[in-house]
Amino acid sequence: MHEKYMRAALEEAQKAAALREVPIGCVIVKQGTILARGYNRRNTDANTLSHAELNAIREASHALGDWRLEGCTLYVTLEPCQMCAGAIVQSRIDEVVIGCMNPKAGCAGSVLNLMQVPAFNHQVKITRGILEKECSHLISSFFEQLRSEKSG
Repeated sequence: MHEKYMRAALEEAQKAAALREVPIGCVIVKQGTILARGYNRRNTDANTLSHAELNAIREASHALGDWRLEGCTLYVTLEPCQMCAGAIVQSRIDEVVIGCMNPKAGCAGSVLNLMQVPAFNHQVKITRGILEKECSHLISSFFEQLRSEKSG
């Protein structure tokens, strides 16, 4: 089940890659239905807040008519940063399913775990490593291409 939705998140990440954005994609699912999709658009939108998760959270909130996304699962190709992890907790999403981890900036266990702080009024269930090789390859090949373009 998780793989089906992570593949949808990978499709979103490909949209970011087509824009030469860091290829991160996200979908939000409730009761077996994809409510929202998002991909990284920071450079395209010239907006720090235009991360895949925030774009999907905004769309899911609109679809449900509520900022509370209880009963939802968020699938994302790369471990969320501190901003997105905070928004996930604030939106009360039940579970986050992560493709690959981000050892430099991840806030679901790599650098910090902001989604399971006992003092917060909401903790998020975390599942890691779904389609990890595909998600990791997409990110690493993107940066390899960037480096080769800069050195060439």
